[in-house]
Amino acid sequence: MSVLAWIVVLGLAMTAIAMVGSITLFLSEEGLERILIPLVALAAGSLLGGAFLNMLPQAIDQLGNIQAVWLLFLAGFTTFFILEQLLHWHHCHRAVSKHRPMGYLILVADGLHNFIGGLAVASAFFIDVRVGLIAWFAAAVHEVPQELGDFGILINSGWDRRRALAYNVASGSTFLLGGLVAYALSGSINVVYLVPFAAGNFAYIGATDLLPEVTTDPALTSKAVSLAAFLVGIGILWAATALT
Repeated sequence: MSVLAWIVVLGLAMTAIAMVGSITLFLSEEGLERILIPLVALAAGSLLGGAFLNMLPQAIDQLGNIQAVWLLFLAGFTTFFILEQLLHWHHCHRAVSKHRPMGYLILVADGLHNFIGGLAVASAFFIDVRVGLIAWFAAAVHEVPQELGDFGILINSGWDRRRALAYNVASGSTFLLGGLVAYALSGSINVVYLVPFAAGNFAYIGATDLLPEVTTDPALTSKAVSLAAFLVGIGILWAATALT
């Protein structure tokens, strides 16, 4: 398939993942908490593995080990820090959180997050299809607990099922929009420069948004499960990268 076809197909697939949130309708809050934390740990490992084992090395291979690559990585990291501060938004992946804004602000923040993710993944396809697929996988693994948490919060905030699902899907569709924007820009700029920027995004989300979520349960068993899931996430991305 062409790069554009990959971007469209995987953008639509990412949008479809937003519907996974409807699973929360069949789970108790306790059951949702039980599955979310291991998923968050898996996502953290996948994002960090994608950033440091796949995206940064590929960017260096394409652009050289130049200061600009590392500055763009730091710019990507800092951009998400600034967005989090401006939106007063921490991506808490729990069924109910008093620290997250409700309703539309969640959707605006996630829509912006997904748009940047679309830019990131699409830019990776201009290095190699396999690099793009690995970047998409890392983003998709993170999207599952994100959508579960968001949908659960919207329902608990009084939104009806259809409205919550429709708005979640609309928020997820900005991933495809970001991919199409990256493709449109590819004719005028070298979008490979977006790859280290995207790696910084992935590193920020994995290290500062996700990992703190898995350290709150003092139970030794929970810690062991979270560590195992985190290492599995890294291992999957390491294995995928080794095959490229």
